[in-house]
Amino acid sequence: MTTITSTSSAVQAPFDDAGFDEAQFAAASFLARYSGRTFEAYRHDLRGFFQWAADHDVPVLAATRPHIELWRGSMEERGLAASTIDRRLSTVCGFYRFAHIDGRIRSNPAEYVRRPQVHPSDARGLDRSELGMFLAAADHYDSPHQALAVLLGLNGLRVSEACETSVEDLAVEREYRVAAQHDR
Repeated sequence: MTTITSTSSAVQAPFDDAGFDEAQFAAASFLARYSGRTFEAYRHDLRGFFQWAADHDVPVLAATRPHIELWRGSMEERGLAASTIDRRLSTVCGFYRFAHIDGRIRSNPAEYVRRPQVHPSDARGLDRSELGMFLAAADHYDSPHQALAVLLGLNGLRVSEACETSVEDLAVEREYRVAAQHDR
């Protein structure tokens, strides 16, 4: 994989090709704003779109709104969930927004792309009473269970984020204890 190094950090290019074209530079520029899992998810989404464009002989930086909507339709035909399609469209729309801002394209073809209707999830967070019971139950086990419960409940972390947190991630910012997770 090609790596682009800037003064602030190294950014992996989204594609394995030795020859970078203007669209891949635009993708690398867009992805340089992100890190960790967000970077990986956005890179995956752009790879999928770039592959679709290549399969349909559509130059990425010459794509139009109808092209992007055809891509959306192809994802619908594959039976992807509306939330997945919406997230992937969001990535591609962001890519084109920044390509336009960066002067790589004259106008943003994704500006008025129709998005699928995503229905709200029935999932909800814990209310105060439920959170209190959760923390109290963890307190009856041992320190590791209590620490995990606090990370999950009071910091709103996902289980995977809590499990990846280490002592080195703990810090103090403006007199508050924080867990500042670093990219791994």
